Amino acid sequence: MASDIPSATASATATTPSTSTDSTGPASPAASPVTVIGLGPMGSALARAFLRAGHPTTVWNRTAAKAEPLVAEGAVRADTVAEAAAASPLVVVCVIDYAAAEQVLAPAADSLKGRTVVHLTADTPTRARAMADWARQNGVDYIDGAIMTHTETIGGPSAVFLYSGPADLYAEHRPTLDALGGTATHLGEDPGRAASFDVALLDAFWTAMSGFAHAFALARAEGVAAGELAPFAAGISELLGSSITEIAAHLDAGTSSGAEAAIVSAAAGMEHVVEASEARGLDSGIMRAALAAARRVVDSGRGDAGFETMVDAMALQGGQAAAR
Repeated sequence: MASDIPSATASATATTPSTSTDSTGPASPAASPVTVIGLGPMGSALARAFLRAGHPTTVWNRTAAKAEPLVAEGAVRADTVAEAAAASPLVVVCVIDYAAAEQVLAPAADSLKGRTVVHLTADTPTRARAMADWARQNGVDYIDGAIMTHTETIGGPSAVFLYSGPADLYAEHRPTLDALGGTATHLGEDPGRAASFDVALLDAFWTAMSGFAHAFALARAEGVAAGELAPFAAGISELLGSSITEIAAHLDAGTSSGAEAAIVSAAAGMEHVVEASEARGLDSGIMRAALAAARRVVDSGRGDAGFETMVDAMALQGGQAAAR
C-alpha cells in the first residue's frame, strides 16, 4: 500500500520487536528472482531497488513503454502478467488500488499458483483480507504490505515497510524484501493488519495536513502571510508527538488526561476557530466535525475528561463503539 507520508513522519511507525533493519548491501550471486507488476513511480522504485541489490528482476506494466528504463538497467520485460508471474517465486504488486490489482491478477491465477504475492498497493483492510481470500482459493501464497515513505527512499535506509500475513512466509521472503531497504515490520498474521495501520496513519497525516492548509487560509484571510505563520505552525506541530503518545497511553490504560486538558476547554477553542473562519467566509467543515464530536462528550456530562474521549465520540458518530 504505497502511501504519501514523508519518511520523517512515518519512520516512527516501525518500532515493534518484529522489525528488521536496513539490508542494502551487495546481494549474493544466488539472489532470488523477483517480479514486479505495476511500474508507476513507486513500482519502478521497487524494481530498481531489486535490480541494484542483484536480484534478477522481471517487470510488467499495462503501458509497456514504462518498462523501458528498467530494461536498460537490466530488468526483463514480460509481455503478459502470466509470463511475469511464471518468471519468479516472488511477485510484488504495486498498482493504483485493489480493483486494478484484481483485474491484472485474476487472468493469471494459474501462473501465480504456488508462488507468493506481496501486495504493496494502497487500499482498505477489508479489501486486503478479500484479496488474501482470493489468493488462498487459488493456491497463491499472500503477504499484504504498506509502503510508508516516498519513492526516493526506496532501497535506502529511510524506507519504511509494514507487512502482514503468515509469519513463516514473510520470514522465507525477507532476504529478498530486504533489498527494498530501510526498516520493515511484520505486524501479524491477519492480512488486513498492514492496511489497518496504513489507513490509520494516512488518516492522521491527511487530517493534519488539511488542518494546516485551513490554518494558512485563515491566517491569509486575517492578513497574515504564510511565511509569518510557518515558524509558529512548526512549533505547534512539535506538540503533536508527545500528545499522540500521551493519548495512546490513556486509551490503553483506560485513564483520563482531563486534569491536564479538559475536553470542554478544547471545545471552546474549536468554537473560536469555527467563528473566525466563517466570519471570513471560509469552509469550516473540518473543524465543525471535530467540534461536534467534542460537544457530544461535553453534553454527555464528561466535559472534565481528556481529549482521548474524542475517540469514543467519533466511533459513536458512526454507530459503533470504540474498540478497546
